[in-house]
Amino acid sequence: MVSNPLPPSARVSGASGPAGFDPGDPPGSPEIVELAAVVAGQLDLVGGKAAGLSALIEAGERVPAGFCITTVAHDAAAAAGGRLGEASALKIVEAYRRLGGGPVAVRSSATAEDLPSASFAGQHDTVLDVVGEQALLGAVQVCWASLSGPRARAYREAAGVDDAAVRMAVVVQRMVDPLAAGVLFTANPITGCRAEMVVDAVAGLGDVVVDGSVAADHYVLAGSAPPDSGCLSTARLDELREAGARLQERAGAPQDVEWAFDHDGRLWLLQSRPITTLFPQPTSPRPGARVFFEVGHMQGMLRPFTPMGMSAMRVATALSLTGVGIPADPFVGHPGLVDIGGRMFLDITALVRNRSMREKLPASMAIYGPRVSAAVERVLDDPRFAPVPGRPYRLRTVVPVAIRLVPGMLVGLVGAILDPAHARRRALRATAMVRLGARPSVQPGTAEERIRFAMDVQGTFMRVGMREMLPPIYAGLLARQVTIALLAGVASESEIDETLRGMPHNITTEMDLALWALAAAAAPHRDLLLHTAPAELSARYRAGSLPDIGLDEFLRGYGHRGAAEVDVGLPRWAEDPSPVFAAIAGYLRVTDPEQAPDRRFARAAADAEAKIDELVARARRGRPVRARLAGFLMRRGRAVAGLRELPKFAWLYAFEEMRRQLLSTGAELQERGVLERADDIMFLDFREALAAAAGADQRRLVEPRRAVHVHEAARRSVPGVVLSDGTIPEALMPSTPPVDGALIGMAAAPGTATGRARVVLDPADARIEPGEILVAPTTDPGWTPLFLTAGGLVTETGSPMAHGPTVAREYGIPAVICVRDATQLISTGQLVTIDGAAGTVTVADDVERPSSSTAGVG
Repeated sequence: MVSNPLPPSARVSGASGPAGFDPGDPPGSPEIVELAAVVAGQLDLVGGKAAGLSALIEAGERVPAGFCITTVAHDAAAAAGGRLGEASALKIVEAYRRLGGGPVAVRSSATAEDLPSASFAGQHDTVLDVVGEQALLGAVQVCWASLSGPRARAYREAAGVDDAAVRMAVVVQRMVDPLAAGVLFTANPITGCRAEMVVDAVAGLGDVVVDGSVAADHYVLAGSAPPDSGCLSTARLDELREAGARLQERAGAPQDVEWAFDHDGRLWLLQSRPITTLFPQPTSPRPGARVFFEVGHMQGMLRPFTPMGMSAMRVATALSLTGVGIPADPFVGHPGLVDIGGRMFLDITALVRNRSMREKLPASMAIYGPRVSAAVERVLDDPRFAPVPGRPYRLRTVVPVAIRLVPGMLVGLVGAILDPAHARRRALRATAMVRLGARPSVQPGTAEERIRFAMDVQGTFMRVGMREMLPPIYAGLLARQVTIALLAGVASESEIDETLRGMPHNITTEMDLALWALAAAAAPHRDLLLHTAPAELSARYRAGSLPDIGLDEFLRGYGHRGAAEVDVGLPRWAEDPSPVFAAIAGYLRVTDPEQAPDRRFARAAADAEAKIDELVARARRGRPVRARLAGFLMRRGRAVAGLRELPKFAWLYAFEEMRRQLLSTGAELQERGVLERADDIMFLDFREALAAAAGADQRRLVEPRRAVHVHEAARRSVPGVVLSDGTIPEALMPSTPPVDGALIGMAAAPGTATGRARVVLDPADARIEPGEILVAPTTDPGWTPLFLTAGGLVTETGSPMAHGPTVAREYGIPAVICVRDATQLISTGQLVTIDGAAGTVTVADDVERPSSSTAGVG
C-alpha cells in the first residue's frame, strides 16, 4: 500500500451513492463506470473490489463515492505497450473532475481478488491521498503494474490462478478523513470461531493495520462489547458489530471488512470481502455444541473427498452397521460421520462428555499425535463440554453387537496366534471372494441399476472380508502390546518395533517389490523411461505406442490402487499409470547394488530376526520364562502383522468396480444432457445420481462443487479437531518450540537418517532420488513406491499404525510423523536428519537445489 502524505485539512470526506458523485453525461466508453452504476455480473469489467463496493452501495451502506476505471482501459494500455493513451487519460481526468477533485484513494480491483476462493489481500497496490490529475494518472499505473509484480505472481501461482485469466480494473474514491480506521473480521480468523468478531483499529488512516507497520488496538467481540479502551469506544464497537452482522448475513459467509470513522463519528465501509482462509464450519443434525475429530488421515486422505467419494464412505459405514444388526440409511451412513470441507470427521462429543471416558481421552488420542491429544485436552476445559451422566452408547445396541462379533473375533485372534499360516490362507481366500463379489454376474442394464449396484458392491467386503481379515491384524497388535509388557525394563518400544522390519506377507510391500522387479527388467529402455515425462509415458502406454515392459501384468494385479485411493472419485493406476512411471524412473536411478530395494528389504528382515534373538537373549538373563514367551509372540507377530494392509487392498476391488459403473452411468447421463461430462457424476452423491438417472438435470450442481473441491485441495493445513462453532482448539495453543533446533513430531519407525529433503505434495509424477528424505503432508499405499528409494519419511499427519509408517518400518527406513507444517518449514534440497525413535527432524540451514524441477514436488 502506497500513501501520499497530505495535511488533514486538505482531505475531503465523500458520500455514498449517486448523490455523492454527479457523473454528468454518461461516459460514452466502458472505460469508466460509476461505482453506484455497477451491476451484478460485471466482475470481468470492474474486478472484485469494485463489484463488492457496488453491492455495499446497493444495500444502503455508507461507502465513499467514486468510479471504476475498467479492465477495458487496462487492456488498451497493455495493447499499447503499457502506455496510458491520451483518450483514456482524458476520460479518467474528466471522471475525477466530476467527482469533485481533491484527495482520492486509488485501489486495485483485479478480476481474481476479493472472491470467495482467493482474496489477494495486500498483493496489489493501493495509493492513498492522491491529489491532482497527474498524480491520479500515475497512481492508476502503479495499480496496473502491481498485477505483474512478484507478490501477485507468487500468490496466483500458490492459489492456482492462471496469469492469463486475470485482468485489472482500478477504483478511485474520495478519501475519508478518519478519526479511527481498521479491519473487522466477522469470524475469528485465528481460531476459526464464528461466535467471535475481531477488530484491529488505529487512530488515523487504517492502511497501517493492513500492512502491519504499527501495533493496533485489538478487540475480540464475543457477547457484549468490551469497555471503552484504545481508539474505539464501546458504542463504536457495537456499531461495527452490527455492521458486520449485516454484511455477513447478506453475503452468507464471514467477511473481512475495512472501515473508517470520520471526525463526525460516521462509519464508512471501504471494503467487504470473504475471509478465504477459514476452515469450513461444521454442520451437524445433532443439536448443541459438538466436537469433531478428523479420521480421514488414517486412510492417508488429507485432501478432500469428492462428493461421490464421501457418499461412498457413507454407504460403507451404513453397510458395516447393517452387518452387525444396526439399521442404517445408506445415504446418511454412520450418524456421527460429518463432511467438513470434504474431509471425513467423526462426532466424538459423547466421549468428551462422558465422566468415565473423558479423562482417558487425551492419552488414547496420543496415537494421532501430540497436537491432537493437546487439542482434546483443551476441549475438556471448555464448560460447554462439561461431563454429563450416562453412557456414550446404548446397552441395548452394544450388547447384541458384542454377542454377535466378539466370540468370532476372539476365536480368530487366538487361531491366528496359534496357526498364522492357516489365518493367512483364510484371509487370502476372503480376498478372492471380495474380488469375485465385486464383479456383477449380469451387467446392470439401466443407469439406475448401475448406480444401485455401485451402492451395494462393498457388501461382500463388509460381510466376509472384515470377518476373516481383522482377527490376524488384531493378533499382530496384541502380540506387540503383550511383548512390550513382557519386556518392560528390558527393551524400549522402539526396539520392539525394530522386530517388525521386513515383515513378510504384506501386500503393499509385495506390490512395491514387484514394481522394482519390473523396473529392473525394463533396463533396456532406461533412457526412454528416465527422460520422458511420466504423463507422456502414460499417454503413450494407453495409446499402445510404448515398448512392452511388463506393465500390463503389474496393473492386472495392482491397477486398482492409487494415491488417495479410498476416494472413488479419483482415477486408479489402471486409468492413469503416471505415478507408476514416476516410481520406475526413481528405481532406475539406483546405481548402488546394495541400495537395491529387494536387498534393502532382505536386510531389514534379517535385522529384525537378529533383533528378536538379541532381545530374547537380553531378557533371558533375568526373566527366562518371559523371554521365551516374548520370543514366541514376536515371531508370531511377524507372521501375521504383514496382513495389516490386506483389508484395504481387498476393499479397493469394490471401489474399482464402483468407479467403473459410475463412469459408465455418467457417460449415459452426459448423452442425455443432464450432465456436461461423464466424470461430473463424481460431484454428485448417490441420491443425486439416482435423481439424474430419473431425468433430473444436475448440471447446475457440478461446477460450484468442482470449484470448492479445487479450493479445498489447495488447503495446506487441516485441523485434527474442530468445534461446531468453527473453533480449532489447536489454534488456541502456543506453537511447540523446536528443541535444539529440531522440529518435533512423533516416533513412527526407528532409526536415523541424514539426506537431502524432497518435499512432495502429490505423488502423481514425483520422484525420489536414492537416499533423499521424503517430506509429505500424508501418505497412503499409493505413495509407497517412493519409499523404496527414500532414506527416510516425514509427514505432517498420521498414526504409527497407519499405512505409511507401517510400510516404512517394514522397509527399515526411519519415519517421523505429525510434524506440524513440515512441508512448509522444510524445503526441497535442505539437509535434514531424522530420528525415528525420538520423533525429531533437524534441519540444516544449507539448501542444495534439486538438479531439475518435477511437477508435484515443492
